[in-house]
Amino acid sequence: MISRPIRIAVFVAACAVVLWLSLAPTTAIPTVNLWDKVEHAVAYLGLALIGAATFPTRLGRLAGGLFLLGIGVEVLQATMNLGRQGDPLDALANSLGIAAGVGLALAIRDVVKVKSRPAGE
Repeated sequence: MISRPIRIAVFVAACAVVLWLSLAPTTAIPTVNLWDKVEHAVAYLGLALIGAATFPTRLGRLAGGLFLLGIGVEVLQATMNLGRQGDPLDALANSLGIAAGVGLALAIRDVVKVKSRPAGE
């Protein structure tokens, strides 16, 4: 198992990357050929999974924090004047990614619990 400080560092680094990709001027970010909303959902799904591995007993707080991050990014995009636009549909895509990531983390946790039960239970 990876130590908790390393998991925290990976989670913080992943959040920083998503923040940079979300707030950098459009000329500074790499282009990806996926549909924009899918990119948002996948990014926040990834953050939710990494966060769930880092804070497995705090999934509600994790989801709430990531939700606030996604909303905050859209507000900043709308107000920073760096060629970005805040979009409520991006916030929705972020939220769907968070929900999918937390749901997947819960499903994985349930499978691990079932497999780790002693024989006869």
